[in-house]
Amino acid sequence: MAPHPVTQAIIDLSAGACGGIACVLSGQPFDTAKVKMQTFPSLYRGFVHCFVSVYKQVGLRGLYQGTTPALIANIAENAVLFMSYGFCQNVVRFVSGLDQSAELSDVQKACSGSVASIFSSLALCPTELVKCRLQAMHEMEASGKIASGQKSTVWSVVKNVLRTNGPLGFYQGLTTTIVREIPGYFCFFGGYELSRSMFAQHMGRDKEHIGVVPLMFSGGFGGACLWLVVYPIDCVKSRIQVLSLAGKQEGFLKTLMGILRNEGVAPLYSGLTPTMIRTFPANGALFLAYEVSRKIMMQQFEH
Repeated sequence: MAPHPVTQAIIDLSAGACGGIACVLSGQPFDTAKVKMQTFPSLYRGFVHCFVSVYKQVGLRGLYQGTTPALIANIAENAVLFMSYGFCQNVVRFVSGLDQSAELSDVQKACSGSVASIFSSLALCPTELVKCRLQAMHEMEASGKIASGQKSTVWSVVKNVLRTNGPLGFYQGLTTTIVREIPGYFCFFGGYELSRSMFAQHMGRDKEHIGVVPLMFSGGFGGACLWLVVYPIDCVKSRIQVLSLAGKQEGFLKTLMGILRNEGVAPLYSGLTPTMIRTFPANGALFLAYEVSRKIMMQQFEH
């Protein structure tokens, strides 16, 4: 007996939120390194150099900068993403003329995730903007792009955006976020489901019972597929969101062309190493927390 659609939506929402928390706590230092390297590729020789210099400048706290907005961003994004994912799966079933309880193929699930990401972009963009600015504040001051000595708290960044751009200022980089999410989440859910199917086939069981390690690996594999496809787009988004602090920033295409013209292709992949290292623990933790909490809640409501 499946739960009521509203109950189902709340379960998906809560399970997505649990996944979001697990994802941030396990991957935040790598994310901070990624944003710093994307925005200021010339400052850091590589991933280890970035880690060490941040640690020397501001200690361990520096690597967890932006954790509050990252938690809000990830909880909001994953809660909306997984709720929409469940909803979009039903839409795909309806369009394909399948029964509402029918199991979808891996490609159909990937399409559901892709459409669901449009909704999660709306929740993600404002919080991601605040997070990226907090993470790169030190470099912005050091390079003279903004006056030094600015307070770098969540509230001070929010006030600054509202004062200079009004509420719509939080949606700088929205187009880029959506352009990043649609193909990204097709690969994310596609990679995750494909990897789970391969493990299930290899072990001779169904997908729900492949165990913790294969589940976490599948989550990491989905994350790796996502980042390999969308990394250059994400780099442009980080630039737009951070550099718009110093004044009006160009849109997606102009920023992209500017990077290619002035710096070449390499800076678009600056910070890929910490992202790839992060994807396995962070997305593994995300899907493990999501699947486990969802299973527990489903059991509660099925009696």
